[in-house]
Amino acid sequence: MKDYEIVIGLEAHVQLLTESKVFCGCSTKFGLAPNSSTCPVCLGLPGVLPVLNEKAFLYAIKTALALNCRIQDIIKFDRKNYYYPDLPKNFQISQYDKPLAYSGYIEIEHNNAKKKIRITRVHLEEDAGKLIHEPGKGLSYVDFNRTGIPLLEIVSEPDISSPEEGSAYLQELKSILQYLKVSDCNMEEGSLRCDANISVRPRGEGSLGVKAELKNMNSFKAVRDALSYEAKRHVELLRKGERIVQETRLWNERKQITELMRTKEETHDYRYFPEPDLVPFTVDKKEIDRIKRSLPELPQAKKKRFIALYGLGKYDAGVLTRDMEISNFFEETIKLFDNPKKIANWLSGDIASILNERKITIGRTRFKPAHLAELLDLIHTEEITGKMAKEILPEIFDRGISPKEIVRSKGLKQIKDAGELASVIDDVLRENKKSIDDYKKGKVNALIFLVGQVMRKTKGQANPKIVNEILKKRLEGGG
Repeated sequence: MKDYEIVIGLEAHVQLLTESKVFCGCSTKFGLAPNSSTCPVCLGLPGVLPVLNEKAFLYAIKTALALNCRIQDIIKFDRKNYYYPDLPKNFQISQYDKPLAYSGYIEIEHNNAKKKIRITRVHLEEDAGKLIHEPGKGLSYVDFNRTGIPLLEIVSEPDISSPEEGSAYLQELKSILQYLKVSDCNMEEGSLRCDANISVRPRGEGSLGVKAELKNMNSFKAVRDALSYEAKRHVELLRKGERIVQETRLWNERKQITELMRTKEETHDYRYFPEPDLVPFTVDKKEIDRIKRSLPELPQAKKKRFIALYGLGKYDAGVLTRDMEISNFFEETIKLFDNPKKIANWLSGDIASILNERKITIGRTRFKPAHLAELLDLIHTEEITGKMAKEILPEIFDRGISPKEIVRSKGLKQIKDAGELASVIDDVLRENKKSIDDYKKGKVNALIFLVGQVMRKTKGQANPKIVNEILKKRLEGGG
């Protein structure tokens, strides 16, 4: 790969967080019975007229401004014509030559370096339906509930140079959208989808190579893996002297490969023309300025503030501010327990592990900032050990009750009495003669091992500091 460079552009499709569809009043709620959220407008029956959802439009403007874009002087919609079973009208209302916004950028950090990824365009459109295939029976079903869902398409310039940069760009975009509260960005439910255009070229060459479009990537990991696979495929073809064909390919998660879907359509294949049922209009500059002033603090700005105000490192600040709910949780906790680093460690460590394991956001749990503050205070005052705190953490998540109450009900307390610890330490020393010899030979890790054995025997309740002091004295012949 050293002789070649990768060129990537991403197209993100974002479902806007509205209660009704973009051109009709049907519900956008996920998981409804198939074809239960449809009407003559979204099904494209004769004699109907679309009406633009104002909230969806304002969300689109808000997002475009947060992405440093310029808003188009005249807003118009177009018909994108193609024939597919999940498109009942045989055209999609979208935007073509005059997208809602253009010439923006997102700043990402990768490998300790900042980079601007330019945004070509941001446009508003309606989603198509969903095909459900039944393997082995030769049957396919179509659900039109998604037809007419408001989508914002965000297209980057081919400024992305690696799969890792692509993932970083998409994560930064997701953070911005969540901070704006314009989408829940749930990739599993299709609220945030991503297509990628990728090509490779000999390093130093100016012209772009033949691209492939990748679809069906529903996680950040899938984006990285699919781009990595496709880049290697292109390089192998070029090294063999074979021709790369422009095509659309699907990512097969199970096989970890891309597979041919179809040869790529060109823009003229869609026969775009202006949507006759939606009149072009302008947006008052004062309204745009008002929306711009209403923008919240965005992830990069919050990261800088966390570093300056709380003394956090770049990594910790980045992890905390990537997710709006986590950053808010952090700031609520710090009002109750003033130790930013300890809070950050727990949020990015054990708490993140539980959230990942349960595939849930912190806002959907019973775990509150007051619980974390109380738990950290119990460790700080040496009423419980860190190990004990980690053991009761899942129960706090499950029951949503005070850590003190759990500690009291379970009879948990840290053993700090030297006399009580002495007999346990005697047992450990008697059972681990080799570790004693190792310590006397200068192997410091032997002491750590012995402390661990005491903690194991006391089920994590021994005060590690006191255990450490007693062991040192015993090993060095001081008592």
